[in-house]
Amino acid sequence: MVSLLVLNRSFNILGTSMTRINTEASLSQLYEQDFALWIETTVAQLEARNTENLDWENLIEEVASLGKSQKRELESRLRILLTHLLKRCYVSMPECYRGWVDTIDEQRSELELLLKQSPSLNRYFIDVIDPAFDYALRKVRCDYPDTQFPERWQFSREIEALLSESFWD
Repeated sequence: MVSLLVLNRSFNILGTSMTRINTEASLSQLYEQDFALWIETTVAQLEARNTENLDWENLIEEVASLGKSQKRELESRLRILLTHLLKRCYVSMPECYRGWVDTIDEQRSELELLLKQSPSLNRYFIDVIDPAFDYALRKVRCDYPDTQFPERWQFSREIEALLSESFWD
C-alpha cells in the first residue's frame, strides 16, 4: 500500500483556519474517507504521470462506472420516451397531449446529446429498445387499463426515427 502526502494547503473548516494539513494516507483509504479529495489527488497523480502511486482498483471501478452510468441514463430516458410516445399515440386525452409532447421532446433532446457525446452507445440503444418498450407497455397498461396498446412497437425502430418522428400524426 503506497502512502503519499495527500494534502498540503490552507483550508477553512467550520470557520477555523487550518494552515497546512499534512495527512499521510493511502489513496485507497482516502477513497473511503473523502471521495472528492481522492478524485483531486488521483487527477494530480495522472497529470504528473505518476502511475506508481495510483489507487488502481478504485480508479478502474470508477472509470467502469462512468460507462455504466451512461448506459443507465440512456435506458432510463428511452423508457420515459417510449412511455410518453405510447401515451400520445394511444391514449385519448387531448388535454394531456401538450405535456406528453414536451416530455417526448425533452427526452429526445437529452438522448441526442448523450449519443453525440458517446456514439458507441448507439449499439446499446438498439439492444435495449425491446426491454425499454416492455417496461413502457407495462407502465401505460397499469396507468390506462381501459386503453388498448399494441403488443410490439409498431413504428420504426431506427434511432433517427425514434428521436424525431411524430408517430401520432
